Amino acid sequence: MPMESGRRQGVVAIECVAGGSRAEEWGPGSSETVQTGDVVEELLIGVGSRGGPASHAAPFKGGRAALQKLLHAAYKRGETSVEVRVRRSASAQGQQRQLVAGGGDSSGELVDAATEARMQACIVPQESVGGGGIGRSRQYVLRSIRDPNYAVGFVDRMESECIAIRGSRSSRVVCALSKAQLQDGYVSYPWEKKMREVLPIPNSSSFLSLLILPMALDRAGSRYNSVEDTLARANAWILSSQASGVPIAFLNVQTEALLTKISGETASSTVNSGSLADLPNLANASLYGFEDYHGVDIGVVKAVRVWYTAAAGEMPVEIILEEGDARLGFAISRTEEGFIYVSSVVENDVERQAPSTRSGLRDLYREAKRASKLLVISRVSGQKVLPWMVSTSGALRCFDTVSLSQKLSLHRHALRPILLHVLMWDGKSDAPARPGHEPCPLPLPLPSPEFPELPRQNSFACVEQRMQTELDPGVMHERDTAGDASFRFHNFSLPNNWV
Repeated sequence: MPMESGRRQGVVAIECVAGGSRAEEWGPGSSETVQTGDVVEELLIGVGSRGGPASHAAPFKGGRAALQKLLHAAYKRGETSVEVRVRRSASAQGQQRQLVAGGGDSSGELVDAATEARMQACIVPQESVGGGGIGRSRQYVLRSIRDPNYAVGFVDRMESECIAIRGSRSSRVVCALSKAQLQDGYVSYPWEKKMREVLPIPNSSSFLSLLILPMALDRAGSRYNSVEDTLARANAWILSSQASGVPIAFLNVQTEALLTKISGETASSTVNSGSLADLPNLANASLYGFEDYHGVDIGVVKAVRVWYTAAAGEMPVEIILEEGDARLGFAISRTEEGFIYVSSVVENDVERQAPSTRSGLRDLYREAKRASKLLVISRVSGQKVLPWMVSTSGALRCFDTVSLSQKLSLHRHALRPILLHVLMWDGKSDAPARPGHEPCPLPLPLPSPEFPELPRQNSFACVEQRMQTELDPGVMHERDTAGDASFRFHNFSLPNNWV
């Protein structure tokens, strides 16, 4: 009964007026910060002053109004540093109780355990609207020293109300958790700096790709092979490139939708995607169409992009040219898959080293030959010279060895250094294992043949004739094919291009 009557008596309690320190309310530091519903036990005014703080302990005669008078007087005197000590009923924290022994017998009673908390603060005046919304009055609040955004005031309450407020802590935590949302936003990023400093080749990615368009079944381009056929061609291109000695590693393959306008026979022969019922027919179709709001027939071509990268990165090779260099000392050719590689190097340059020897290109060529790899040129002066597209006729879009030889020769005549990048290898063979050997995993789940010895025509017999041609700056090589279309869709008959 005494306890019940104590709970019905009036006390001065804490009420948060600014900041709402919820993180501290149910965080690890909750026992160190005063919170709404705590009962004020003692107020120390003038903390840190020469004469020491003045202590005012509960019960406070006059309640909240008496504390406001104390704060007003202290603020006038300039003693704004205070410390408030509160009592927090443990019944609010899980309704814990402890057994207190009785006087002379073994009987006892359950009483509420309590914890204490304190806060260092300063007195701050705050304007408030009077009763009925008429007039304004000055009240005083305590602003936390540790968190200036957190401020508390005093309020008259029954102790049972304080227990109820603190007792609802668990439900408030659950409610706050259900309403909590993660916030996202945009932050700046130094793209130019990262692309310049982090990438192995500044401002250029190491991801390489080939876009393969579906094969057209007629000249009008109204019908195309299926997506499965395009995927099979991508698979064959990767494996054939690796089998020919190109040091690349498969990364990924994806379909890529390309929009185009269609009409006539093409529109009538495509799969219509006008409703959800047509979706099963689109799974393996390379071309499907639909009408937009204006009645225009739109076609969607599903191409395949295969992503790959150098097996062991790309190595820069800088060829420094000197006066008297009559040739660069290497020849270039192109594989069926569209890769340009060093097909021959000058070996007998004892009297005067060729630029390819001075730059180390000859040594790289020898290492590649010992590893049954091709020394593939991936970039010239930072520009990629790799195949990048396959047309609907099946022709590879790649670079011309004749024009590349002419550009390298112009570098030699102008004595401008040449920066090449070559694809490197990791020393592991991508060919399938022979019987009795450990199998080697393939980039794609199809078998590939052993690396054959590549047929290379020996061009050293015509070196002297080509050197005489190059000594005359006015004489330039001519294409053996005419027009841009023949360059795109036909292979050149030049086995080697010496520069």
